[in-house]
Amino acid sequence: MGEHVKVRERLDDTEVAAVLGLVEAATEADGVRPLNEHVMLHLRYGGDPQARSLLLEADGTLVGYAHIDPTDEVEGPSAELVIHPAHRRQGHGARLLRAVTELADGRPRLWAHGDHEGAGALAAAFGFERVRSLWQMRRSLFAPLEASALPDGVELRTFVPGQDEEAWLKVNAAAFAHHPEQGAWTMDDLLRREQEPWFDPEGFFLAFRGDRLAGFHWTKIHGSSSHGHEPLGEVYVVGVDPTQQGTGLGRTLTLAGLCHLRSRGLAQAMLYVDEANTAAIRLYESLGFNRWDVDVMYAPAGEAATPRASEG
Repeated sequence: MGEHVKVRERLDDTEVAAVLGLVEAATEADGVRPLNEHVMLHLRYGGDPQARSLLLEADGTLVGYAHIDPTDEVEGPSAELVIHPAHRRQGHGARLLRAVTELADGRPRLWAHGDHEGAGALAAAFGFERVRSLWQMRRSLFAPLEASALPDGVELRTFVPGQDEEAWLKVNAAAFAHHPEQGAWTMDDLLRREQEPWFDPEGFFLAFRGDRLAGFHWTKIHGSSSHGHEPLGEVYVVGVDPTQQGTGLGRTLTLAGLCHLRSRGLAQAMLYVDEANTAAIRLYESLGFNRWDVDVMYAPAGEAATPRASEG
């Protein structure tokens, strides 16, 4: 078999199209997208010059793809990989993971979306163990939503592109100071998402105390055409300035976003939260959310991952 791995810093348009086709085939077969939002944005727009894409080809056909993000100097590189459904159980997954491991100096952290048995078996075969779980939780938007009121002195409005970016980035960094994934967002990260077809400032809520941003709730709607299901609302990210925590603002902002998603005629809302963040899980359960699915991180045996709350 003519099998080989190409390593790329940037993919050309033909390669991007081939990878996106592979991703869609895997999504259709598995019922879950194999790559997270960050990787999909990297594919479409570039960025992260240290990141690497691995293309596994067999007899001239793209059969697998992997992405390595080496930017976390504390936890080490993270990786995601996917094999085309028509080419599984032929050793391609092991070949691609071996290449990922070599390129990441033997210590990559691997994300598996959907907690599939095949991913767990492949990770175990390479001596990796489960170190972190990220829950997807869902609730019906047909079920009642509790009434809530903003804290005294706080007003709510929607995001204005070209005006609110700096204030949002400042509060986002403060709210997620201990969350390297979310708290490290840059202006480029934000503007890139504003270019996405799902971006809607009318679903991006900002709470102000006077002229100071106190918190926010950014919602998202997943369309059926690209996700294989009816439109689904998401609590994309909720953040509260540390000086405003304990006021009930986070709960109120969450409810405001859920009301917005329901007003769009959506039947369900979802969110992501780290399994270790029990306080957040209790909050979301009190708002009617229940666990729906799980994403799993694997790492070389003996290397624990730092628990982090996760949104988006």
